[in-house]
Amino acid sequence: MTGVLAGFALIGAIIAVGYLLGRTGVLGEGAGTVLSRLAFFVGAPALLYVTLAGAEVGTLVDARSLVSYGTSVAMILVYVLVARFLMRRPAGETVIGGLSAGYVNAGNLGIPIAVYALGGAEAAAPTMIFQLVILAPASFVVLDLLERRGQGRRLRNALAPLVNPLLLASAAGVVSAVVQWQPPEIVLAPIQTLGGLAVPAMLLAFGISLRGSPLPGRSPVRAQLALVVVLKSVVQPALAWGVGAAVGLEGPALLAAVVIAALPTAQNVFTYAVRYDRGVVLARESVLVTTLLSVPVVLLAAAILA
Repeated sequence: MTGVLAGFALIGAIIAVGYLLGRTGVLGEGAGTVLSRLAFFVGAPALLYVTLAGAEVGTLVDARSLVSYGTSVAMILVYVLVARFLMRRPAGETVIGGLSAGYVNAGNLGIPIAVYALGGAEAAAPTMIFQLVILAPASFVVLDLLERRGQGRRLRNALAPLVNPLLLASAAGVVSAVVQWQPPEIVLAPIQTLGGLAVPAMLLAFGISLRGSPLPGRSPVRAQLALVVVLKSVVQPALAWGVGAAVGLEGPALLAAVVIAALPTAQNVFTYAVRYDRGVVLARESVLVTTLLSVPVVLLAAAILA
């Protein structure tokens, strides 16, 4: 239980600092956007490479990991179908909403919870890698194409997603992991240091964005927010429990699958929304509400299945 609370306390403290920075205006009016872009173009690519380059490839295809991947993809697909074809929402916002519904905070919240509540960071690592290697790059391809739609130069627009810094960092990290090679320390050390920027910058930018924003549920995206919250905070952990039990998971493995699925929307989604200027309000409110709701959900899962 202490690991769960410690993870949430860590995130809350940094977000609170960001909110205070926004309230005081110490960093200027554009600070949130600058921090988000810093995370997207510098910190996150470096963190991606370091994380993926040191990953154990064999852990990515066990039953517990596959349950995690499947539930995330299922939530994204359900959201996209409902938001796009029933709610008639714009394509770019729908991509961000889909990520909000299925992209879990497996990094800066999932890792400390995994260490203290599940016995080791390896429980969160496969989900984080899957999201960074598959979900995020696939979303960037769609968002990059939408961003350049109608600008002409079709070949250049089609190739634009391939030079996305997060996609390039993911590819480089996967190659390093597969061939079991890492750059020399004199090269790796600066990359690791820059990677340390990613999570604090994301959380500070999120905290700054809360200044002056309406309470969740009072904005024009309340219907989409309700859909995200139901899928992320209720359906995904319940689905992980049911599917995990059906495929034979039990004990710590089942607990890990449910807890990872119950994690809230990752701050990364807000960073992506700011970068592409799509679904920013929806991403911000999804992160905030699902983070608050995930506290009782994760504690309940840990109490029942531990």
